[in-house]
Amino acid sequence: MIKRSSGILLPVFSLPSDYGIGTMGKAAYSFVDFLKKSNQSYWQILPIGPTSYGDSPYQCLSSFAGNPYFIDLDILVSEGLLSKNDLKALRCNSDYIDYENLYNTRFDVLKKAAANGLKADNGEFSEFVGKNRDWVYDFALYSALKEHFGMKPWYCWPEDIRKRDAQKIAYYNELLKSEIDAVIYIQYLFYKQWIALKDYANKNGVKIIGDMPIYVAYDSADVWAEPQFFKLNSDGSPRCIAGVPPDAFSADGQLWGNPIYDWDALKGDGYGFWIRRVGAAARVYDVIRIDHFRGLESYWEVPTGAETAKPGKWVKGPGISFINMLTSWFNDTEFIAEDLGVLTDDVKDMLAQSGLPGMKVLEFAFEPEEGGSAYLPHKYGENCVCYIGTHDNDTLLGWYKSAKKSEIKFAKEYLSSGEDFSDSVIRAGMRSVANLFVTQMQDWLSLGSEGRINTPGTSFGNWCWRMKKGVLTAALAKKIGGITKTYSR
Repeated sequence: MIKRSSGILLPVFSLPSDYGIGTMGKAAYSFVDFLKKSNQSYWQILPIGPTSYGDSPYQCLSSFAGNPYFIDLDILVSEGLLSKNDLKALRCNSDYIDYENLYNTRFDVLKKAAANGLKADNGEFSEFVGKNRDWVYDFALYSALKEHFGMKPWYCWPEDIRKRDAQKIAYYNELLKSEIDAVIYIQYLFYKQWIALKDYANKNGVKIIGDMPIYVAYDSADVWAEPQFFKLNSDGSPRCIAGVPPDAFSADGQLWGNPIYDWDALKGDGYGFWIRRVGAAARVYDVIRIDHFRGLESYWEVPTGAETAKPGKWVKGPGISFINMLTSWFNDTEFIAEDLGVLTDDVKDMLAQSGLPGMKVLEFAFEPEEGGSAYLPHKYGENCVCYIGTHDNDTLLGWYKSAKKSEIKFAKEYLSSGEDFSDSVIRAGMRSVANLFVTQMQDWLSLGSEGRINTPGTSFGNWCWRMKKGVLTAALAKKIGGITKTYSR
């Protein structure tokens, strides 16, 4: 069980850097140093897989691969894989991420680094390939094929390779060998840098909380390589897609578009796909947050072709037996259940039986209702994680400016808040009995809605916020560290 502690949520992509997006370089190590000085025990991040159209880290091209954008280019220069001249045209200090520019410029320089690295006899690279052959070859071939076919999704490729005809697999492995080798080497570079960063964090008393989406993207190496585990038609099209019903975020619900698992097929295979998937996450994170945990009890299944999520229906998921299997298989890994959304008694019972800590979000706590919200701090048990807001919420200041007057009035009464409302909310979370309290970095920086990470139900303009250089001051570390110490976290 997670001990009484606190942490900060900051996506890797939001770290400052000279090259348009956060990386696993100097700024990441400096952030770990800042967490240590601030008496923080956890760094929570978002999924670190390679993103596609829409740039969402919850729609990755693979459950196993790392995001090449996060590879630090200065480290590659120090290792002799690139020159400083290779990086001149890539410099960008914009406050927001320009994914189109990254897509058009970053891969060429990474392929150059890979070409240089592949010329050397590197025992570490061979070891990486050996340890990851269960996914890396499929991902590399998928990536090379995607480029070969003009970046079309796998379900738009010719039928023989779409259906993984063995002769065509062999043909394309030979035809695209250099491209495949480059993809694998880039993954090696990613994991080399990530493991070094994680080791540094752990040695400094900081654990990494990683987010694992419940679903995988339709256009992904996962679905192309193992279609038998998803509800697909014979031509590869989805029989149904995932989403959530209408809620506080969207009157039409959210239509995610992910294919839905064929849980009977997964069970018949001993849940091998999920064991490999969670195993991969357990190697790169200290704590795994299971996104959309309630979907394991029952999930919202929407007919293919529906324009909104409204026509969907609840379908039973694998339930507590599946969760118990995962937690017993990975008994040295901590899990957090993202139990937000429509919570029925069955979902609550499943969470209680699992013994996993659920989530309490303070921005949801102050809607006046009979008996008071379950998210009010005085209703918590210890076995939970308290957040001011998650990546799907506005910043605290943004919420304060846009929330209903009734909510703010009640919040001030509940918190006995004076002029510094943000400080009052942070202290309420810190002094709660929740074993873990997590704050978005933007809330410590007192940022408004310009610092929001994602607005659910929208497709564009998300995942773009970047932290400015120089904001992680000694004074801020002292403030955070002092509050943390006051409440014994």
